[in-house]
Amino acid sequence: MAEPLQLVIHHEGDDEQRFKLPHGIYTIGQDKHNKIVLQDPSISWKHAVLSISDRELAVEDLNSTTGTYLEGERIRDRKVFVSGQRIQMGTYALQVLPFSTPKAPPPPPQPPKATPAATPATSMPRSESRSFPQQKKSLSPDALIRRNIKKQVHKELLDRLDLRRMTAENIEETGLQTRARELVDQIITDVRDRLPAGIDPQRLADEIYNEAVKLGPLEDYLADDSITEIMVNGHDQIYLERNGRLERGETTFVDDNSVQAVIERIVSPLGRRIDESRPYVDARLPDGSRVNAIIHPLSLIGPCVTIRKFSKKPFTVDKLIEIGAMTRGLALFAEICVKMRKNIIISGGTGTGKTTFLNVISNYLPDTERILTVEDAAELQLPQDHVVRLEARPANIEGTGAITIRDLVRNALRMRPDRIVVGECRGGEALDMLQAMNTGHEGSLTTVHANSPRDAMSRLETMVLMAGMDLPIRAIREQIGSAIQIIIHLSRFPDGSRRVSKMTEVCGLEGDRIVLQDLFEFKQIGLDENGKVLGHLAPTGNVPTFIQDIQARGLELNPAVFDPQYAEEFLR
Repeated sequence: MAEPLQLVIHHEGDDEQRFKLPHGIYTIGQDKHNKIVLQDPSISWKHAVLSISDRELAVEDLNSTTGTYLEGERIRDRKVFVSGQRIQMGTYALQVLPFSTPKAPPPPPQPPKATPAATPATSMPRSESRSFPQQKKSLSPDALIRRNIKKQVHKELLDRLDLRRMTAENIEETGLQTRARELVDQIITDVRDRLPAGIDPQRLADEIYNEAVKLGPLEDYLADDSITEIMVNGHDQIYLERNGRLERGETTFVDDNSVQAVIERIVSPLGRRIDESRPYVDARLPDGSRVNAIIHPLSLIGPCVTIRKFSKKPFTVDKLIEIGAMTRGLALFAEICVKMRKNIIISGGTGTGKTTFLNVISNYLPDTERILTVEDAAELQLPQDHVVRLEARPANIEGTGAITIRDLVRNALRMRPDRIVVGECRGGEALDMLQAMNTGHEGSLTTVHANSPRDAMSRLETMVLMAGMDLPIRAIREQIGSAIQIIIHLSRFPDGSRRVSKMTEVCGLEGDRIVLQDLFEFKQIGLDENGKVLGHLAPTGNVPTFIQDIQARGLELNPAVFDPQYAEEFLR
């Protein structure tokens, strides 16, 4: 088979299509992320796999609804074929031919010996043009074999487990897990002799068990401390963030139903739901890790899950200094600001570490004060004893009963708080937060999505307007200028590192403009041979306007913290 090959696609009523066919593994189905896309109701989302190598041509059906046929014979497993034989899938006929074969009128489709009733996987109309994209990285042949084995064993497990009967008998979760473990081990023992070389039966059993009753392939990734984010794009693609860089995971889910089941296991204990009427949800894992899930019909590639992991060992100030996220001088000044009850905003883009940093500086809050935290999904882990944690609630299945962040901020004001910590301001709650800061609740903390301290001020203005109050811009800016004293801005750099890039003081209003002065700023001097950002966070030379108040409060801070000439002393 040294001669180049081509794929010929016949479809009644359409022109014949031909594509050059290099050696490789080609998934075929209706989903646009297949390598060969056949968008027709008679084709399943993941219908079949075509394998092309210099040794053989092979086709394998992926438990499709309407089946795959080779010269009229239905394929039950992997089938080797020769160039020129017809492969029929639904209303399509495919042929693999030498590249030199001239174009010829397609022969009439050969009906399979047993034609099943076509059950469309979707009501999506047939596309006017067929595509043959090469965008998605294909799985290796070994990975495909492993996935197909897992799919077969997983199906056998569900058949033997009989979940309906166990539910009717009120078997507890621990009993279900024990029974599932026994059955998985039993099935693997039955097929051990038929497993391909290189597949570890014990590891295979663990993977199937995790997927059946736990979080599937996510279990190993959640246990790996070097991984900070997990991104599931449908059942057959998982990406990981490790050391600030993206990489593709080696394992996948069996199918979309497995991903959906894992999502249900995450959100159900929290009293949240995800279905076609509300196809997205925010949730958290028991360790506080943030979870977002979105499913069909909003996600066109299958269920998607994004998990931002929380470190098992919470970050400390010393740890952030050690990894270069901030300096000793900035940490000392941040502690002074918290103790002086300055209102602080932590700003930054998505994934810059705002919540982590908020957790860290919250350690400076005194144990003698009553602290209320307000979050959309509870993530903050404050070490103080007197902490009241409030969490927003989405609407129920009737679309009522939602409790928003704004509702909780308003209620928190009636709970005698000394400090209010809002996980993130993203809407009308910004107005209530500013009013609280201006009416006796100083020392509050929150985070805001923004690209710079100046942008954070603009975002606050926009969010106040979202509260529905028809306030003039000057009045809003006066509120912001008197309520906010410090902005700590975090950035994510090209090498994946997250650092404090600016610490800025809000100096009030001058005319119609909020006056800001940078106290600390990260100065980048270049990149090393590995692409790591070189630079340091240094004082700008500006001194905070409340420097005289620090000693009056009985606190001590070396003024050299703000002097660029002595910056090196505080970089350690």
